[in-house]
Amino acid sequence: MKKIVMTQKQIAKAKLRLQALASKLAGLGSMMRGSIVTNGRKHPQPYFSLNKDHRTHLIYLGERRLPIAKNLTGNYSQAIRIIEEMTVLNMALLKNDAVN
Repeated sequence: MKKIVMTQKQIAKAKLRLQALASKLAGLGSMMRGSIVTNGRKHPQPYFSLNKDHRTHLIYLGERRLPIAKNLTGNYSQAIRIIEEMTVLNMALLKNDAVN
């Protein structure tokens, strides 16, 4: 595998981006992993679904808790995207022996 050489300017830019991403991640607030699903054909109702330890757990949301659950799952999705970008940047820095 060929080593990708980064310039000092690229390294500094990557480190700044990492700091910005870390701040964004810290500011997300509460989050939870899972999905919002609807159950029922005649009277569909919103539920929060989580697969944990090979079992599916459902929580009835109703209209009152639905926006809260959407916010929490949205924060989780955003956190995953941020972590993925941080991983790519850290891999590039690590390859260039530029990780602090």
